[in-house]
Amino acid sequence: MEITKNMKVEELLNSDPSLSKIFIELGLPCLVCGQAFWGTIEELARQNGIAVDKVIKELNKGHNQR
Repeated sequence: MEITKNMKVEELLNSDPSLSKIFIELGLPCLVCGQAFWGTIEELARQNGIAVDKVIKELNKGHNQR
């Protein structure tokens, strides 16, 4: 599975909970860190001032290391 900017954060973490560490490392709130976010990865990144491409790259890298 390739992770895209249009994926919902909740759905991604339900399918691969280990990716929560990447959200934490990038300083992004996520479901398991206590600050739930219900939008897309792109919305979350933009809301927190982090480049969407960087987030997607790191998430795909982490997902492919499983």
